[in-house]
Order: sequence, then structure tokens, then C-alpha cells
Amino acid sequence: MEVNPPKQEHLLALKVMRLTKPTLFTNIPVTCEEKDLPGDLFNQLMRDDPSTVNGAEVLMLGEMLTLPQNFGNIFLGETFSSYISVHNDSSQVVKDILVKADLQTSSQRLNLSASNAAVAELKPDCCIDDVIHHEVKEIGTHILVCAVSYTTQAGEKMYFRKFFKFQVLKPLDVKTKFYNAETDEVFLEAQIQNMTTSPMFMEKVSLEPSIMYNVTELNSVIQAGECVSTFGSRAYLQPMDTRQYLYCLKPKKEFAEKAGIIKGVTVIGKLDIVWKTNLGERGRLQTSQLQRMAPGYGDVRLSLEAIPDTVNLEEPFHITCKITNCSSERTMDLVLEMCNTNSIHWCGISGRQLGKLHPSSSLSLALTLLSSVQGLQSISGLRLTDTFLKRTYEYDDIAQVCVVSSAIKVES
Repeated sequence: MEVNPPKQEHLLALKVMRLTKPTLFTNIPVTCEEKDLPGDLFNQLMRDDPSTVNGAEVLMLGEMLTLPQNFGNIFLGETFSSYISVHNDSSQVVKDILVKADLQTSSQRLNLSASNAAVAELKPDCCIDDVIHHEVKEIGTHILVCAVSYTTQAGEKMYFRKFFKFQVLKPLDVKTKFYNAETDEVFLEAQIQNMTTSPMFMEKVSLEPSIMYNVTELNSVIQAGECVSTFGSRAYLQPMDTRQYLYCLKPKKEFAEKAGIIKGVTVIGKLDIVWKTNLGERGRLQTSQLQRMAPGYGDVRLSLEAIPDTVNLEEPFHITCKITNCSSERTMDLVLEMCNTNSIHWCGISGRQLGKLHPSSSLSLALTLLSSVQGLQSISGLRLTDTFLKRTYEYDDIAQVCVVSSAIKVES
């Protein structure tokens, strides 16, 4: 009968610990009124508890810190740090010790070891220590693979590995919406939700625009000559709370002047989000390039350059329109017709010639009109006809204007 030899014990011991900051100790206060049966017993116990704050014993937050009791959660964008220690538990001197740490993700394998050189020897009760750091950039399953190889005094080469599996979770849920203004401006709304179980301090949420756009953040207001955040002085985001950030993007002059460039899918830019959690642990995320589908304007685009917000009833007011030939090949010969609606009446000659408009060029046009109905009125009724192709382009609901009684003074 064949007997298998006993498995040889390794001379070295490997320990791996995640490095993370402690958390604030919290206790659950238990108290009662003095007329109740326990009397002042519960209050006295809380006063004697070293973890409570003197004079504020009923508060859950104390003055003590708690060391991590488990591996904890790791979130995308945070820095994963780990302490690796190899200890010689034997009474022998071990030679040629090589410690290697790799991180296996769903898409790649990364070497995290600070040095790939072997240690010449390790005496009994001595250890080799190493600290590794890695900024987590993927969600899902991660496996930390720690491998140790060494040579015994007898010249035998030994090797063993340990695997540490953990999940990387998504800390934030980011949703974006695009709104196209009547001009070439684009408004981006970013909804950011805290998916973790602890509050976040939002240090920075900025939009890095593409080369086609300039960006203006709309997340602050001017108060007493100072710029104040709309979220207040403490930008904390509680678990599962959502915050909305707004940005205005405007095409740069060299791109806005060329009507055919901003068509189809255009790259807007990317969001850069930096936050801090308990005791200042930092995290950072950058979204992929945000894209939006530019609205189609057809061959001819009509946009507004100037319009008053409020006008008086039955009093003429002026608007300035911009007409752009979006075609890159064809010259147009345009005729402007103005059709009255139930509330909007155009002043001037309808059917006038605007002349030839070359490809990718534009012209400004000043128009006068008045409203016979109070309230929020929609400006409609403009028609452009290309005499070359005998094609008519209709423009309704171009903009809206607030019409008030002439007895109410309109501020200019």
C-alpha cells in the first residue's frame, strides 16, 4: 500500500491587510426621565462611558476612533492600499526571497510590487514588509494575488500563493441630460447620486469641455459681491441623495461661424468629480466623453439674436433674426413672408427679397411686430422661400414673449 508523504509546511508566513483610515466611534444613547424606575442610572452610565463626549452624552458621535474590523467596501475611483508582510516563522535562515503582488481584474493583470528584486536572506523572526497602492479604475471582481518564492538552507526551492478576492462597487450614479437653446448654446444637466452608505464631501464637480465649446458653470450665485454655491457652504451629499449640476456650453467663435460643423453627434466634454469620505479619504472619477446629437436644421436655419423678455400690449417691439444657409454647396435666393396669427401681428412688407445667401453664410435681419393679446405669446408666422428650388421653409414657435398691459411699465 502506497502512503503519500505529509505535506511540507512552509517556513515563511504571509499576511495581507488592507490599509484604511479608522472611523468615528458611535454609540447608541439609552436614557430615561428621572421619574422613571431606573432614575438617573442610565444617564450616569453614559457619563462614565469613556466613548461619550463630556457634556453631550446623548449624542451618538463620540471622541474615539474605531479601527477597521473587516475588509470593508472598495469603490471605483478610490485608492486601494494594502500592507504585505512575509515573516520567517522557522529557526532557519531563508534565502532568495521574492514577494510579488499582482491585481487581476476582468480585463487586465497589474503588477503592484514596488520592487521585483529578490531579498538575499531572511533570518528567523525577521520579516519583509511592503505597502502597495492602486487607484481603482474598474468595477466588478478584483483578485489580489500574492506569491512568495524562497530557497531553504538545503537548497530546496519553495513557492506558494494566496488569493484575496474583493468587489469594487460603484460610488456614484451619474445621469446627464442635454437641452438645446434657441441659440447655439447647449445646457448640460448632470444628476449625481451618492450610492455609498456614508456621506460624501463633494470637493469638485467640473465639466472639461471639448475643443469646440466654452463652458460656464451655473452652480453658484452672486451674493453681496461674493460667489456663493447654490448648495450652501457645506457641500455634503448624504447616502442615496441626488444633486443636480448645470453647465452652459457655447460653441467657440471659429466653430459657430461655420454652419456645417456642428451637425450630427458632437463631443461635449467629460465630467471630473472629486470627493472625500470619512477622515478625508479621497476619490476621483472621470466620465467618458459625453456626446449629444445636434438638432437638425435642414437647409436653412433661423435663430434669434435679440428679443425682449417683456413687451407692452399693442405696442411695436423689435427682434433680430439670424438666417443661415446650412448647405455646403448650394446658394439660395430667399424671399421673406410674414404671416399674422391670432395674437402676433408683423409690421413691414411681406414678400420682400432678401437676396442671395451663399453656402455656410448668414445674414442678420431686424423685424418689428406687436401683440394684441396679453400673456405669454409665441412668435410664429415667418416663411422663407428659396426661389431657385421653389421650396418654402416654415418657422413657427420661434420664441416666446411676455405681453403685459401698457399701464404696466416695462423695465428696459
